[in-house]
This record gives sequence, C-alpha cells and structure tokens, in this order.
Amino acid sequence: MSEVTLHGALVWALLALAPLTFIGLLRMKAPYGRHYSGRGWGPALPDRVGWILMELPAPAFFAWVYFSGQSAGSGAPLVFLGIWQCHYLHRTFVYPLRTRTTGKRMPVAAAASGFTFNMVNAYVNARWISEIGRYDPQWLGDPRFLAGLLVFAAGFALNLHSDNTLLKLRKPGETGYSIPQGGGFRYVSCPNYLGEVMEWAGWALATWSLAGLAFFLFTAANLVPRALSHHRWYRERFEDYPPGRRAIIPGWL
Repeated sequence: MSEVTLHGALVWALLALAPLTFIGLLRMKAPYGRHYSGRGWGPALPDRVGWILMELPAPAFFAWVYFSGQSAGSGAPLVFLGIWQCHYLHRTFVYPLRTRTTGKRMPVAAAASGFTFNMVNAYVNARWISEIGRYDPQWLGDPRFLAGLLVFAAGFALNLHSDNTLLKLRKPGETGYSIPQGGGFRYVSCPNYLGEVMEWAGWALATWSLAGLAFFLFTAANLVPRALSHHRWYRERFEDYPPGRRAIIPGWL
C-alpha cells in the first residue's frame, strides 16, 4: 500500500467515524470535566496531566510529520503550520496550566482516546500540507485561503475570549460553577466550542482539502453533542439561567 493510499484511507475513516461519534455522544456524555463522576471508567489521571498528554500529539507529532515533507520550507505550508501551532500550543500547554481544577481527574481511557485521535489527525493534516497536497505561492492570495483564514481568526478570538471568561469565574481555591456572562455567552452556552468549530471550518476552507474537511466534521461531531450536554446541565442546575440562550448556534441550536 502506498502512503497516498494509506493517507486517503485514514481520511475516509475519519469521515466515516464522524457521524458515528456524533450519534454516540448524543447518547453518552464524554467522561471529563463536569460530566465525569469518578466512577465506572477505570483508572484516572489528574485532569491537567491527562489533558496535556491527550493533546500533545497535535503540536508535537504534527511538527515532526510536517518537517519530513518535501514542501516544508514553502510559503503556504509554513503559514498553515503557523495557524495549526497557534491553536495547539495554546490548547496543549497554556490552557490546561491556567485552569483551576484542583482535585479533578480524567479517565485514562478518555485521555488515550483523545491521544489516538490526535495522532491520526495530526498525521493526515501535516502530511497533506507539506507532502501530498500542492500549494504554490499564489495560494496565499486565493479567495478560499483568505476566507478560511478570516473564519479561523474569528473562531480563535471567540474561543480565547470565551475561555478567559470561564477562567475568571473561578477564584483561586474555588471549584464550583456559576453562570458565565458577556461576550458569546450572551447568545449561547458554549461559545468556546462554537469558536473551535469555526477555527477548523476555516482550516478546511483555507487548505481546501478532504483532510481538513474530515477534521472539521469530526470536531463538530465531538463538540456539538458536548455543547448540548452543557446546555442541559446549566438549565438543570440554575433556575435563573437565561432562557434565550441556545447551546452552540445563536438563535437555532
């Protein structure tokens, strides 16, 4: 089997798994964060450790695969590398080190599942942009790239602002929850998830690739059900929760 064939098979596997993941997560809450009770999922890690280990392949393995490609030194692939690392260096290291989650844990099974996905996803996207795909210098002026970059930047800004709002809700030593206000939280319960879905929609458009599309669809399949779970959780826990908020898409879902 050639590498191009293997790469294509992995991309199609992600595309096939996306709807199955969506359906499964509508029926079962992913066991981390507020939806992990500490029972029934086997051994667990401190959640900060589990998060970093789970996300680590996204920046590290991606970079290794990327720099083994023949187009790694070209302009457009280098921009894609920067876009990817901008998100994942923050998500892997900065975000978990800022969270106030003393005493919380993550099942090893959840961390291992995320690690496996990130390995496959990092490979298919890195290999596409620096080896299998072809991007000439003019691609940086293509309307698809420019529109995708704009969507990614808007999603990244929304994601960061929403994360900062959530982090400020909890003072040092606190572990409880309260209702977030302002920014994207005026419209939806999970603007951080909406921002991340927007980021990878922008990536799919900017790279104009099946690998990017697979990542976007898998991200939506993972985060939309989680947003719905969060929305129900807020409504059940807080009687004064704003009635006009949706879960993840303003005015609709």
